[in-house]
Amino acid sequence: MSEPVFELRGVGFAYGPQTVLEGVDLSLAPGCLHGVVGPNGSGKTTLLDLMAGLRPPQSGRVLFLGRPLGDYSGRELARRLALVPQEFAINFPFTVREVVMMGRHPHLRRFASPGPEDLAAVERALGETELGGLAHKPVTALSGGEKQRVVLARALAQQAPVILLDEPTSNLDVNHSLALMAVVQRRVRGEGCTAVVVMHDLNLAAVFCDRLIMLSGGRVFACGPTEEVLTADRLAAVFSVQAQVRQDQYAGGPQVVFRKPEAAR
Repeated sequence: MSEPVFELRGVGFAYGPQTVLEGVDLSLAPGCLHGVVGPNGSGKTTLLDLMAGLRPPQSGRVLFLGRPLGDYSGRELARRLALVPQEFAINFPFTVREVVMMGRHPHLRRFASPGPEDLAAVERALGETELGGLAHKPVTALSGGEKQRVVLARALAQQAPVILLDEPTSNLDVNHSLALMAVVQRRVRGEGCTAVVVMHDLNLAAVFCDRLIMLSGGRVFACGPTEEVLTADRLAAVFSVQAQVRQDQYAGGPQVVFRKPEAAR
């Protein structure tokens, strides 16, 4: 049996008096696209921050590839783990290619110039995210959706075996949302990467995610294969909505059909 990529044991976290996560136990298998879903305030982004090592848990332990996350040096962790954050701000007019090249820094010796492998990784990432035509454009001149694709390209260029993504489609239209998730899915299925993606769009999660982690009130409400987690009863309990979950041949998996609220009819 393969070693879990992440193991969370009794993990808790609070912002001052407000508990955000409590008693979280998770074991994430390698080579899967894991989706994290739940209502606003359920702890999704905080969970990802703990996995990325941006915050230490206030209780419990987070193990990454069998080791406590805090045991890794910054460079060592960056070679194994890439992050696509929810917010991205660069105020200096670096070009798109320069920002994507930043993903190669963990692999470069101090003061070393990028080599052929680094340049190839950057060009591949630019192509996968359809940014080749914007490569020489300053990131300060890009739209929000274009910047989102730049952040993904930077993470892809990093060539880490594990990718964490926090609402990566929030600024994208339908076409680019599907394209972005397809890129992540290809890395998972074609190269054995592991991805953990925080998502609000349940149908997008249903199409692309192998497994779902459903959070509610800072706890894991359900975790398992997408088709088992995504049920009408759970959607009612966690999101307070009425819905049907149908197996859709066109979509290639379960799809959620929501009932319009009474007041909106």
